[in-house]
Amino acid sequence: MKNKLVLTLSGGMDSSVLLYMAQDRGYDEIHTVTFDYGQRHTRELVCVDKQIDNFNKQFNGWFNLKVTNKVLDVKYIKDIAPTSSLTNKDIDNPDINEMAGDAQPVSYVPFRNLMFLSICSSYAESVGADAVWYGAAQVDSLAGYWDGSEEFVDMVNEVAHLNRENRIKIEAPLLDMSKAEIIEEGIRLGVKFKDTWTCYSEGKVKASDKSWELIADATTPSSSMRVKGFVDAGYKDPITYIQQEKLDKLYEENNCKECA
Repeated sequence: MKNKLVLTLSGGMDSSVLLYMAQDRGYDEIHTVTFDYGQRHTRELVCVDKQIDNFNKQFNGWFNLKVTNKVLDVKYIKDIAPTSSLTNKDIDNPDINEMAGDAQPVSYVPFRNLMFLSICSSYAESVGADAVWYGAAQVDSLAGYWDGSEEFVDMVNEVAHLNRENRIKIEAPLLDMSKAEIIEEGIRLGVKFKDTWTCYSEGKVKASDKSWELIADATTPSSSMRVKGFVDAGYKDPITYIQQEKLDKLYEENNCKECA
């Protein structure tokens, strides 16, 4: 029997590190699932393809390793949960300086993770995997995302274990790790962070007279926590931000190194 795993892969920093961790921990059949739920930051879907390509190139020739990716169209979430800034462009993304005291950020998508994990558990049972990984991290619970908490993972597992024949364990291996620790792990494993996307906004700047370039906004909570993680780990975030000039000074002040 192969060691099989189902893993949610969004194209973001955390889930990309998870993919490499899965190989590092001995899984030799990894089935990744990507959800297209009508999110405004569609750039992350492009990054999924880049991460799969990077991973396959790095581990090309590994005899027992098998990786698949399934992209699921679940845009119904945008229709049934229009209260989030990720599913409704009429709602502004939160600014990191305006979130203090909020029980839940406006970027929270109601019951998104529960829906995703239910789908992944169904897929895991069909392919014979006994584990599902998703990229909840320490800062998610602290930021008000209840479906990224240890309590949530425990309770979802209680439901999953009612299955009388196929016991599937839902795990969040990054849950006890800070952003800096996740970045350090990703660098150790060879993750190319320049091919990940964390920002909930997709700012456009003019690259030339005929083209535009998508760049991130460091004032959004997701990007702010990402940048802080890189600085805490002693590295420069390799993607470009609207506030790049200020960030370059920050990197210099903290003697940050380059990374992929």
